[in-house]
Order: sequence, then C-alpha cells, then structure tokens
Amino acid sequence: MSLEHPTSADRAQAVVALGGGHGLHASLSALRLLVDDLTVDELTAIVTVADNGGSSGRLRGEFNVLPPGDLRMALAALCRPDDWGSTWANVLQHRFGGSGEMRGHVVGNMLIVGLWELLGDHVDALDRVGRLLGAQGRVLPMALAPMDITARVAGLVDGDPEALTEVRGQVEVATTDGQIVSIDLEPPDPPVSDDALTAIAEADWVVLGPGSWFSSVLPHLRVAALREAIEQTSARVVVVLNLAGEAGETGGFDPADHLRVLSEHAPSLRVDAVLADPRDVDDAQIADLRAAVHALGGTLVLADVAVGDGTARHDPEKLAEAYAHVFAGPGEDAHDVPAPSGDR
Repeated sequence: MSLEHPTSADRAQAVVALGGGHGLHASLSALRLLVDDLTVDELTAIVTVADNGGSSGRLRGEFNVLPPGDLRMALAALCRPDDWGSTWANVLQHRFGGSGEMRGHVVGNMLIVGLWELLGDHVDALDRVGRLLGAQGRVLPMALAPMDITARVAGLVDGDPEALTEVRGQVEVATTDGQIVSIDLEPPDPPVSDDALTAIAEADWVVLGPGSWFSSVLPHLRVAALREAIEQTSARVVVVLNLAGEAGETGGFDPADHLRVLSEHAPSLRVDAVLADPRDVDDAQIADLRAAVHALGGTLVLADVAVGDGTARHDPEKLAEAYAHVFAGPGEDAHDVPAPSGDR
C-alpha cells in the first residue's frame, strides 16, 4: 500500500514501541505499514511480561518462564500480509479447542517456550521466531524474569472509599472493581536486556500506548532501567491515548487523567507529542487535555484513528497515517490529520 503523508523527515526513522496485548498489536500493525512505506527502517517492540492468566499464565506457572502471550501477539502483528506471513501469523495465534489439557493453549506460546527451553536465551529465541515468520521488526521482553504487577486500589473497602487495598497480578489488576491509584512491580528491579536499552538509546521515536494503561503501558515506566533509558534518550516520545476508558482499569478516566497518572509514575518523563482521536475528546475536555500535554512538554495531535464501525479499536491504516504525520513533525498543536486513501 502507499500512504499519503508528510515527507519532511530526511530519512527513515528507528522506532521503539512499548506496551502489550491488543494495544501494542494495533500499534505494531500500523508501524509495520510504515516499514513497507520506508518511513520506518528499524522497528522494535518492547513487550510487557507480567501476564498471569490464560495459556500464558499456565505456561509461566508450569515452566517458570516469562509469559509468552503478549510477545506472541507482537510477533504476529509484525508479519507481512503475504501468504507466508499471513499463514504463520494465523498459526502463531491458533488456540486449541477440545476438552483436554491442551484446551486454551496457543501454538505460538508453546513454540516460544519450547525455544526458550532449547536455547536458554529469551532474546535469541524471539529473534529466531521472528526470522521464521519473516517479521518486519524485532520483539524484546520488557524484562528477563517473570514479574507481577501490584496495584494500590481505592473503593474496595465497604464504608471507606478512600482506603487503599493491594491487588496483585495482571489479571486481578485489570479486572478490579475499585479505582487504581498506582502500580508497582515485583521484583521491583528486574533484569533488562541490553538490546532493549540499546534500541531505546538509538531510536528516533519511542511510542507509549495505546493499551491497558495500568497493566500494559505503565509497567515499562516502573522498570528503573527502562524508565531511565526513556528519560535519557535523545529520541522523541509520542504517547498514544486509548479510544475509550477501560472498565476495571481506567473506567471514568478522561484523556487528561491518562496523562496525569503517566506523569505520576514517571515524573521526569518528557513527551513530544500526544496522539488522540477527536471523538474521544469532548468540548469540555479539550482544554484540560491540551494543558496536560503542554505540561509534559508536548504538542497535541488529533486524528481519526478508529475503525469505522463505532467500536473502540484502532484502524491500522489510519493510525499509520497519524504516526507518519507525527514522525514528520507536526509543529504546533495539530488537528485534522489527513485520512489515508481508501478511508473506511
């Protein structure tokens, strides 16, 4: 495909995207289009590894390995849309049915864990899976040891809505009935791949979000080595806001609230651009959002990046167009990023 976008950038960009789950999958699906379009020449995903549920949680518990599910989804997003890439993406994402012990397991999860056992090296194994798939980018774990998310949550104590309760585990945090105040990780200072730190140091852009804010996006900023690398890199930082609040994590949040908790978890973080869909920002919120963006040192970019069916999902082509606009340099607060050709 060919994207119509600004071309003021004098060379292709090196981009690092951080997150996990469906949000990172959407971001990488868009960024992969910019690899095709030669706007991006190096693409690295650094993926949350704190999942404790489903197939990933079962494999993590049985083999004491990193949960592979978010890593698998990132690899699938980087597959080319040709027959080879599409076939392997489908194989990677295939979930077993039936009624036995294999029910619910995912082929890609087992492939990744099998290579970890054979090679004894998380990064080497993921690189080999990427080569098998023909992935247009590299996938790295956020840390090299399994970890748990812990959250301080208000509203779980009857009669005392301000009392804080500790909730432990990614699934438990993502589905809490209370209001999350902050998160941390256990262990608090996990080992980090040198490759991940190098990718951040050498990037032109670092992308944070979209995704589950407290269980996929913010965990990267609670890993000291990653947070310091992001704060110290010469790369510019773009934050991509979600299309809607997420029940159990950010229910009741407005767009500015997302940036507030981002700043609370990484007070020294400076942001160059914040990307939001105008349909998620009403007239009463726009001034607060713009002020929150400016407080982080950035500019606000409003762009139609949602699929056309009314659901809160990012459209890869629209998001790719918005990324290309941001990477080319939006200047002052920007609005109405041109939609890609063939807009749906």
